[in-house]
Amino acid sequence: MRLVFMGKAVNMESIYRSTHGQAVIHSLYDKHLADSGIQVENKMISTRFGQTHVLLTGPEGASPLVLLHGGNTTNPATLGWFKPLLEKYRIYAPDTIGHPGKSVPVRLSPRDHSYGQWIVDVLDAFGLEQSAFLAGSYGAGILLNAAAYAPKRISKAVLIIPSGLVSIPGKTMFFDLLLPLIAYRLFPSRERLLKVLQPMFLGHPIPEELIEITTAVFRYVQVEAEMPRNVTMDEMSAFTAPILVLAGEKDRLFPGHKVAARAREIFPNLAAAEILPDSPHFIPQELLPTLNARVDRFLSGIE
Repeated sequence: MRLVFMGKAVNMESIYRSTHGQAVIHSLYDKHLADSGIQVENKMISTRFGQTHVLLTGPEGASPLVLLHGGNTTNPATLGWFKPLLEKYRIYAPDTIGHPGKSVPVRLSPRDHSYGQWIVDVLDAFGLEQSAFLAGSYGAGILLNAAAYAPKRISKAVLIIPSGLVSIPGKTMFFDLLLPLIAYRLFPSRERLLKVLQPMFLGHPIPEELIEITTAVFRYVQVEAEMPRNVTMDEMSAFTAPILVLAGEKDRLFPGHKVAARAREIFPNLAAAEILPDSPHFIPQELLPTLNARVDRFLSGIE
């Protein structure tokens, strides 16, 4: 069922196929968060689209940093990639509405400004007039949506392997993503699941927790198949906050050099558009220290 709320269409059907499936996802969420060793506060806040679960960590009173995770996966994995930043910034990591996690399981449209409105509500709930943002993949598309809808609420932005700038190439979508996924759906196995994930890792080790949560998501969640739409130059004209774009050289979903070129075209205050060498869509573990140091320099104003 789709309802029109404040002029926006919201799918009120749960993204979970069953209450059992939702419980499984929540259990894995808790397990992976515990395994990460990260100490967090759990907060449930109200937004115009429903309840949103937020993980808070980092020193109270430190500079705020909102972390937006990728699509069709859970928050704890993304949080774990940025452990060095947790010591210096007050992190606000919301579970994206419409994706696996503990927020209300309703689907928002990635085509209108629903996600931008949701971001505004998250900031308001914590009394943040402005915040820096760090977002990857699908989350970067959400951040760009917010930049178009409420540009003054963003003080700095870091986009990593971002959606929202260029489209997934048709060949990649069909041969690397769709066909392996169909084969997995018809005949589920670990081997076929790894073929679904392989184009996003290109030979780099796939973390076991990601295999575990992806298996559960494919089994229990109605996966979001639509990516955030690409923002336009006109939409970004009022977004004057400093922005850093980090794209993967070997990212098959959002090819790095195309992402960097588009970023240079449309962002008025682009600090840099840089290529992560040899990186596929999922950034390899060995690159994470360099990535975190680069993000910290940018957020700290040290170039």
